[in-house]
Amino acid sequence: MIVLAALSWAVLEIRENGAQAVRNSIERQNNEAANSADTKRLDYDACSHSGGLWNFGAGKCERPARGGRH
Repeated sequence: MIVLAALSWAVLEIRENGAQAVRNSIERQNNEAANSADTKRLDYDACSHSGGLWNFGAGKCERPARGGRH
């Protein structure tokens, strides 16, 4: 009876540890995505403030040509 209880406890612990590892992985991915979004937002803001035009397809700022407007 004690062996069965110990075995059941071990299985439950292994499952809980695995579930926690998955939750940690998802949280880490969410944090990385949020940080990436914040960085792009700051890049977009800086582009706008400097007179550039944000190219959403390329994900970068396109600055006006030097020497005036066409």
